[in-house]
Amino acid sequence: MDKNLVIIPTYKEKENIGRIIRKVLSLDGGFDILVIDDGSPDGTADIVKELCKVFSGRIFLIERSGKLGLGTAYITGFKWALEHGYGYVFEMDADFSHNPDDLPRLLEACTEGGADMSIGSRYCKGVSVVNWPIGRILMSYFASVYVRKMLAVKIFDCTAGFVCYSRKVLETIDLDKVRMKGYGFQIEMKYTAIKLGFKVKEVPVIFVNREAGSSKMSSGIFGEAFWGVLGLRFRKFAPKV
Repeated sequence: MDKNLVIIPTYKEKENIGRIIRKVLSLDGGFDILVIDDGSPDGTADIVKELCKVFSGRIFLIERSGKLGLGTAYITGFKWALEHGYGYVFEMDADFSHNPDDLPRLLEACTEGGADMSIGSRYCKGVSVVNWPIGRILMSYFASVYVRKMLAVKIFDCTAGFVCYSRKVLETIDLDKVRMKGYGFQIEMKYTAIKLGFKVKEVPVIFVNREAGSSKMSSGIFGEAFWGVLGLRFRKFAPKV
């Protein structure tokens, strides 16, 4: 049976990281966890280290010095997952905005539903977002509309950060050539997978705004995504040699 790895990037998530780790490890399906911490000053990494002792062989930690970007964290995690033989690799936030109980549904979309990549989608069945300010909902929703129209893709939630990749997707994409680092990274990975011929499926989920800790969202993140999409239209995609 393929091994499953959940990658959780962190920066100042001490209120959430312990709870999210214990929840993921309690699920059926055998999900291991790789936390990639970007120098959190609040002791997030120390909490993970203690849990590594309790759940030896199930939790792993990579510490980086400073905030190096969401995209680079995931690229680091993807390479680690491939080196360690994982068959399915997940992106998930630490703050419970992504419900860990949906992980088996994303996995099933690939193992039983024939997808190479599955997306926990906020928008494929209307708008499924709880406790977000209306301005942020509109910004996120219309960002996905913009991407869908500009890139001519059929994905409703192009900026989603709750994703399951099959190993062959990550092996085929040249991870060293992924350019965007913020939320544009999410768009670039989905679009690249589609252009390389992989089947991408959306799984409806309910996204709940974080209750603890602070959001890492910024206008610069959306700016990178906006301009980066224009560049994607003219890029040629080829599998990794």
